[in-house]
Amino acid sequence: MTSRRRLFTATILAVPMLGASVAAQAASAEKATSVHARTHKSTPASRVPARSSRNATTAKHAATPASPHTRPTNYASDANEAVIVTGTHSTNRKARQSISPVTVVSSAVLQRSGMMNLADALTRTYASINVETMGADAAALVSSIHMRGLTSNQVLVLVDGKRRHTTANITADAGPNFGATGVDLNMLPANMIDHIEVLEDGAAAMYGSDAIAGVVNIITKKTNHGVNVSAQTGANAYNGDGWQYQFNADGGTKLGDDGYLHVYGQMYHTDHFVPKNVRDHRLIGSQPADASATSYTSSTASIPSTSNHIMSTPEETRENFGLDWGKPLNDDVMFYGNITYAHRHSEAYENYRVPNVGGGVAESYYPYGFSPLETIEENDYAATVGAKGDNFMGFQWDASSTYGADYDKVGNKNTINTGMLQSTCSTDASSSYYSSAGCGSSPTQARAESYNMAQWTNNIDFRRPFNIGHVVPMTLAFGAEQRMESYQIWAGNPTSYALGGTQGYAGLAPQNAGKWYRDIWAWYMDGDFHFTKKWEVDFAGRFEHYTDVGNTENGKISTRYDITKRIALRGTISTGFRAPTLAEEHFSAMNVSPTGASGMLSAASQGGLKPERSTSESGGIVVEPINGLHVEADVYQINIRDRIVQGAQIQGAAAIAAIENMGFSLPANSYTDSNIQAYSLTNGASTRTQGVDIKADYTFHLHQYGNLLLSMQISLNRTRLHHNGIGANGPLLNAENIGYITTAYPRSKIILNAYYTYRNWDFNIRQTRYGQTTNMLQYEDWAPTALQYSLKQFYKFNNSPHWLTDIEVGYRFNKTWHLAVGVNNIFNVRPRRVNEIANYLGAEIYDEASSQIPMTGGYYYGRINASF
Repeated sequence: MTSRRRLFTATILAVPMLGASVAAQAASAEKATSVHARTHKSTPASRVPARSSRNATTAKHAATPASPHTRPTNYASDANEAVIVTGTHSTNRKARQSISPVTVVSSAVLQRSGMMNLADALTRTYASINVETMGADAAALVSSIHMRGLTSNQVLVLVDGKRRHTTANITADAGPNFGATGVDLNMLPANMIDHIEVLEDGAAAMYGSDAIAGVVNIITKKTNHGVNVSAQTGANAYNGDGWQYQFNADGGTKLGDDGYLHVYGQMYHTDHFVPKNVRDHRLIGSQPADASATSYTSSTASIPSTSNHIMSTPEETRENFGLDWGKPLNDDVMFYGNITYAHRHSEAYENYRVPNVGGGVAESYYPYGFSPLETIEENDYAATVGAKGDNFMGFQWDASSTYGADYDKVGNKNTINTGMLQSTCSTDASSSYYSSAGCGSSPTQARAESYNMAQWTNNIDFRRPFNIGHVVPMTLAFGAEQRMESYQIWAGNPTSYALGGTQGYAGLAPQNAGKWYRDIWAWYMDGDFHFTKKWEVDFAGRFEHYTDVGNTENGKISTRYDITKRIALRGTISTGFRAPTLAEEHFSAMNVSPTGASGMLSAASQGGLKPERSTSESGGIVVEPINGLHVEADVYQINIRDRIVQGAQIQGAAAIAAIENMGFSLPANSYTDSNIQAYSLTNGASTRTQGVDIKADYTFHLHQYGNLLLSMQISLNRTRLHHNGIGANGPLLNAENIGYITTAYPRSKIILNAYYTYRNWDFNIRQTRYGQTTNMLQYEDWAPTALQYSLKQFYKFNNSPHWLTDIEVGYRFNKTWHLAVGVNNIFNVRPRRVNEIANYLGAEIYDEASSQIPMTGGYYYGRINASF
């Protein structure tokens, strides 16, 4: 660490300690709300004691905003007038008063998105959050969000302020999210959510590693009464597939006289969505001039040219369950907790295999060819238990323990191991073609691998307001965290990896398996000072020790000045830190395509990874030029050093040697050496991300003609490469990988929303503009031979800007029943199609790495809600 950074961090740590020392002598204790709730008020001297009775405690923890199933009396603009708990350790702070940019997204807004999955709903309603067009291989079976153009590993997700565990399913294919194991938001039941608080600022000093792009804090429902049920169904009508349905139910009840228990459950299913008129090159001829052909004829079959469904969405069935509780133990102590569980079964298409794959050995099994299906059986669970109180030596306190894990069993069905059917296959262990799974026949399904990612986090937090010299109100917060993380890989069945593995998805071999642990110890301190009635400054410092990558110190200084009651300025400078995940450090695998293979080498075997380090600056203005018109704009810059990226790609003989050194044999396919590639994760780049976030809303109260809420969000974002690491063979990143981290994210995203309510009717219209994305695509099988699969020359593909139009109309029959129908993307806008020379096998017609508009086109749905 440089001396400048040490001085910066030491200053941040010292100021709150000095303030605490002065305050301890000058001020007396004052009760406030609990640490777990973490609400904030700008003037501590006027604070009302948190509890005068058990009933008051229950009311505080049980009350929530109006259910989205009932007609609201407060409109969506009021969400940001709610008290927030994210980005501050002080109390009774509203989102519009926050020292850092925090936006509240209500459950009603999420529901009006028309999307059944939480990740999709956030993408539809929040401008700085996006998802990729399609995940490849196992990544197609999870859902990860990107924020401010960074990866899902750089977004911290909390549930009621507690760190959420990540998925075990790593993104092992090239792309913007390569190597990531972010939080899979879809494993949380959407109906558990009261609202979401999004902190758009670096917050590593407050929350620890991975809070570089921002923080998404999911606040659960905590009512002690009522039952809400809903059902929704929809389909991609223009395409005629992708049918979905979802059932939700949640309700609250009392625990004794003064506690609450809220239970929620959800069941979801979606069919495959497969784009139309996708023609596999192998099924229509060998040159673009043959594109008018409609089928492929083998010795035994005539096969439709549209048989390849690789560019599609998975079929998925998911069940989610959860509960949340709170129970006062006495006038000062509350016992609380929550539990979530989700099970997912999902199946994704891999590339179609023609009957003569592997030299024709598969034709007796699949005379018409076959489309392998990659499957996942996933169990995701988490539990938090804790206690909090108001008076421990004058401090509010919160002690909690959270355990979460994600277990994935990945399989392959409708497949075959062509290596086991070759004449060279041998059961002699001394043979170069040894198969531990036998020879002469092959199962048609296999378990490819299993993963488990677990995280056990223990926290203790303290907070207390002071008045320094009876003049300067301040809030002192400090605490400690201990976290244990583990990652385990189990090898697949021998059939899945022997002699090149099963077609579609080769499994992990014993040499890829293992179990890895690490412990993290952290301590933080935060001081929030109101030096004047209008001027607030917050200092935060954090120290963390990782047993595998060492120590880090991070700091944050934030300030806000209210020039008038209508104009405020705010700004933040912070440092950040992201340790490589255990999956990033240890995962390795081989992926198989119909005409080649690629190997992901373990980072540990390539010399290991260093942590990413970041420095963030932001500044903004919050204005209310007229009553009810709220506008805020924030500019930001995020510098990341030693960024973990895909680098040092090799191909041909060097890649073959690297894959074989991992213990793998290449599949018995027809391939060229240039289509055999190997790569690994490396600290290969330094980047600078700059952007602007603008938000505005205004409600027209039209009296007998209803109410109209207008809102706008604008996100402008740009990432540039500032340093490209140098490896043994030159620069670590080529043009393709540079594009993944700099231009695969939209340069701009605009959301314009109008929500109108009139008597029993409600109407929502949303216009979303996605800016351009650019990726450097590899030349594929129909390109000139000299360019095919090149790692030096690429095809530049611009996905041009697009507007999407979403409409929803609702009607309330009575206080219980509400019906809504809607259409997202009513004009069926699709991404630009990729040129045939950069379209692998003709089947990947869109840029799957682009985080722009979805490929699914127009989606029609209906939803019914009931509240009792």
